[in-house]
Amino acid sequence: MEFGMILILFVASIPTILAEDISYGTIVVDGTTSIAQTDDNFVCATIDWWPHDKCDYKQCPWHYTSAITLDLCHPILTKAIQAFNRLRIRIGGSLQDQVLYNVGNLKSPCHPFRKMKHGLFGFSKGCLQMKRWDELNHFFNATSVMLTFGLNALYGRHKIKGSLWGGEWDSSNAEDFIKYSISKGYQIDSWEYGNELSGNGVGAHVHADRYGKDLIHLKKIIKELYKGSQFEPLLVAPGGFFNQQWFTKLLQVSGSNVLDAISHHIYNLGAGSDPKLVSKILDPNHLNKVANTFINLARTVQTHGPWSSAWVGESGGAYNSGGPHVSDTFVNSFWYLDQLGMASKYHTKVYCRQTLIGGNYGLLNATTYVPNPDYYSALLWHRLMGKTVLAVGSDASPFLRSYAHCSKGRIGVTLLVINLSDQTKIITDVQNGMNNNIKLATEQQNISRKSFSWCLKNTASGAEIKASSDKYSYREEYHLTPKNGYLQTRTMVLNGIPLELTSTGNIPRLDPIRVNVKSPISISPLSIAFIVFPDFVAPACR
Repeated sequence: MEFGMILILFVASIPTILAEDISYGTIVVDGTTSIAQTDDNFVCATIDWWPHDKCDYKQCPWHYTSAITLDLCHPILTKAIQAFNRLRIRIGGSLQDQVLYNVGNLKSPCHPFRKMKHGLFGFSKGCLQMKRWDELNHFFNATSVMLTFGLNALYGRHKIKGSLWGGEWDSSNAEDFIKYSISKGYQIDSWEYGNELSGNGVGAHVHADRYGKDLIHLKKIIKELYKGSQFEPLLVAPGGFFNQQWFTKLLQVSGSNVLDAISHHIYNLGAGSDPKLVSKILDPNHLNKVANTFINLARTVQTHGPWSSAWVGESGGAYNSGGPHVSDTFVNSFWYLDQLGMASKYHTKVYCRQTLIGGNYGLLNATTYVPNPDYYSALLWHRLMGKTVLAVGSDASPFLRSYAHCSKGRIGVTLLVINLSDQTKIITDVQNGMNNNIKLATEQQNISRKSFSWCLKNTASGAEIKASSDKYSYREEYHLTPKNGYLQTRTMVLNGIPLELTSTGNIPRLDPIRVNVKSPISISPLSIAFIVFPDFVAPACR
């Protein structure tokens, strides 16, 4: 009786099983040549200047996370940064050009930020005391942080008309600050000049020709002050939204070998209050739009400043502190990881996420310091994806996003795959473009079961991926899904295990599952996976 009932239930479920929406395809990775190179420390996160009373949409999500008030003694903060081994951090943000450094012959009173009706962004000028600067550097040294610090580019200037600022930049405060940092032996990887003053700016802007002359002046200061030092920090600018005419002029005026990295900001999801934020994140067409920015900036650098490199100095997805209950949840990783992949493909050396902590888009919760889902996405990328970027082609569903890099710290290739479809499981094999002449049917969205089976049987994808030996018969998979299937959960699940701090407050282990290298890869709807092929033959990775 019991067996009969089970049989009836199974037969009844057959139509559902057969009707399951599955898309088949092939991903081809070309390991013969590199299409781009990132920096070894590509993943970066920011610490901002916003005070606790910075509010958007009737909520104040910053709490005490600014460079001035952040609790540097919090054990989770220390452990979260140390998990990266060496994390790049950028200190900067909207109030950067109102920060005074209380050192040397400062010509203005140095007081904390306070709300001011007619102040830039609604705040007064603020003060960085050298005692706090010492504390920050001791913390960064203890956690092996690679630091980029954004300097005030409006000091000494005045508003001319509208948002246009003019007058000469007074470099004295910045110079005294740099001198102090050198005297203390603080290791600054790079000094960034200004924040969002390019083009029409955000709140304020400065003409490109004047900005370029400032960079020449600042470069001379840096060279003079670091003369005889073993290490000279990079000069980065302008930390603003890409405007081709303005950026071109900046490179032309500043000239050869002045600007080491040209930084831009991206918030391609729009306002944090947008009710369509989640649908934008899951829309491949929307995600594709920002590619033009990367492409045009890469061309501008190649044509007018080949001595420089492109950085994303700040990117939080949604502006105005991010989207409540979106930017700090699992669904945001679809945007974040896709943009890391896209940025690296288009010659971006460094990508700074807004923020490490603070606002709705922090990698860490602003009050508990507990990691949000994007923290684990960043950590997995940092650990698995090397700096050499490889070309990827696919005939799979347009909802499947795929990126490939040489693996980090080991031989082989790591593939990132993102399934944006809410209904379709994607089953794909991975082939080595070096060993076949496959022409991808890019317009065909679904390959039949028969053709897919034939593909597996006749191309022997496992044999193409592995080297001449049978040392590795497996691949390593890291599947990321939302807890209980809820996209806006703050708990990410790795291979079925929720990622939560251990009982002692440590970052959990991020362990893969091992899968037969010859078996097809299965990517569930609305999920993400890193796939490591330890024996993928890729001359570009040697």
